[in-house]
Amino acid sequence: MDVYEAVTSRRAVRGFTDRPVPRETLERVLSAAAWAPSGSNIQPWHTYAVTGEPLAEIKRRAGERLAAGEPWDEREYEMYPSELKSPYRERRSAFGKVRYGALGIAREDWEARRRAATENWNCFGAPAALFCYIDRAMGRPQWADIGIYLQTVMLLLRAEGLHSCAQMAWSEYRETVAEVLKPPDELILFCAVSLGYEDLAAGGARTGRAPLDETVTFVDGL
Repeated sequence: MDVYEAVTSRRAVRGFTDRPVPRETLERVLSAAAWAPSGSNIQPWHTYAVTGEPLAEIKRRAGERLAAGEPWDEREYEMYPSELKSPYRERRSAFGKVRYGALGIAREDWEARRRAATENWNCFGAPAALFCYIDRAMGRPQWADIGIYLQTVMLLLRAEGLHSCAQMAWSEYRETVAEVLKPPDELILFCAVSLGYEDLAAGGARTGRAPLDETVTFVDGL
C-alpha cells in the first residue's frame, strides 16, 4: 500500500471484529511513528497501548458509569469553540447527517443518537486502543505535534491492513481511564485511538471533504 492509498483509505471506522492485533504489529507501527516530526524534536506524545484485560476493564468501568448516568469528567481542554462559525459549523452538521443517516437514525431522534454514541465507551468493539497523553505544560504548537503523530500512526495502521477511530470522547471519561492506566498527574488525556480489523457487517458511511479551493490558496510565481 503506497502513501496515497493509505491516506485516501483511512477513515474513522466504528465497528471492529474481535480478532487480536499482534503485539509485534503495534510495536512496529509505534516504532515507525516515533519518526513523526515535532518542533525541535521534543516528541511531546505519551502513548499507552492497551489490549486484553486492561482494555476490557476500562470498557467495563466506562459502561458502569454510563449505566449509572454519571456526568462526564470536567474537560481539560475545549473540544470545539462554543460558537463554531461558518463553514466549520456546516461541515460538522453534515458529518452528523452522514454518520447517523448511515445508521438509520433520524435527526430528531436524540435517544437513538445517544445510544449510538455509547459505543465510544466500548471502543466500537476494537481489541486494542491507544490512549494518547500530552504534558499539561506544553503549548499549542506541541498539541499540533500530537496531531501529526496521530495521523502518522493511523496511516501506518492502514499499511498493516488495520483501521482506526480517533476519539476525543474518551477525554470525558479520563478519570476512568486513569484508574486503570495510572498516568502521572502532569499528563492530560487528549484522545484514544480504537484500532483493529474492520467489521464489514457494521456498515457506516464515509464523510466527504471540502473542495480544494475552499481550503487551499495557490500563490503561483509569475
